[in-house]
Amino acid sequence: MATGFRRHFAWPAVLGVATLLTLAPLLTWDVAPDLFPPRAHDVLSAVPLTAVAVAYLVYQGVRRVSVLEFAKALLSAIAFLFWALNQFLPDDPRATLFNDIAVAAFVVDVVLVIFGWPPAPEEASA
Repeated sequence: MATGFRRHFAWPAVLGVATLLTLAPLLTWDVAPDLFPPRAHDVLSAVPLTAVAVAYLVYQGVRRVSVLEFAKALLSAIAFLFWALNQFLPDDPRATLFNDIAVAAFVVDVVLVIFGWPPAPEEASA
């Protein structure tokens, strides 16, 4: 069973590690920005946000969560993706809109957690 478990979560684990690795260049930029070309930070900050959105959706898909749980995960992923867009395109006229959508999605996501939605599987059957 342990082998099946490891195989089951192999992709989310690989994506999780890859996502963590995307932080190295970003944090290196903070220490030594002169090592990077102009505007590199735009890409370096957008990549981890995009990667974590994808990794989280793959993880939830592998877990085979309910449609409601996946919808909530999708809301989180959308928040990260719009945050990434805001980072990647800071001079775009829609950057503020991208940021505001990310903020709204994060706020709705956390409020849903506070309200206990969607209910945990054991709560739903009680």
